[in-house]
Amino acid sequence: MQIILYGIVGVITTAINIFAYWLCTRLLYIPVVASTVIAWTIAVLFAYWANRKFVFHSTINSFTGILREASEFFLCRIATGILDVIIMYIFVDVLGFYDVVIKTASNILVIVLNYIASKIIIFKGDKS
Repeated sequence: MQIILYGIVGVITTAINIFAYWLCTRLLYIPVVASTVIAWTIAVLFAYWANRKFVFHSTINSFTGILREASEFFLCRIATGILDVIIMYIFVDVLGFYDVVIKTASNILVIVLNYIASKIIIFKGDKS
């Protein structure tokens, strides 16, 4: 059941990311890169809250515990985001593979790594 909830949260997070990006670029006329960063930040904040509450049922309630947990969540998301960029650069730009296939494979890897990180590092229990 946890993996299904994780998938549902992932779909909603993706929708939030796309909508926030659209809102920033189309209605607020914010440049693409800034809009991407804003949308990613909003999406990751939602993902943290939803994963904490509905998927992994975190029991940490202290400010420092939540801050530590949220920091770990963001750092893991940044790390897998960097991995995604590296994979795309190597396999598409350097080796010339078809970008959509590589992006799909990379996203599958990122999703799996994010789930594992959430399960064994971030939401593993009370760390406060």
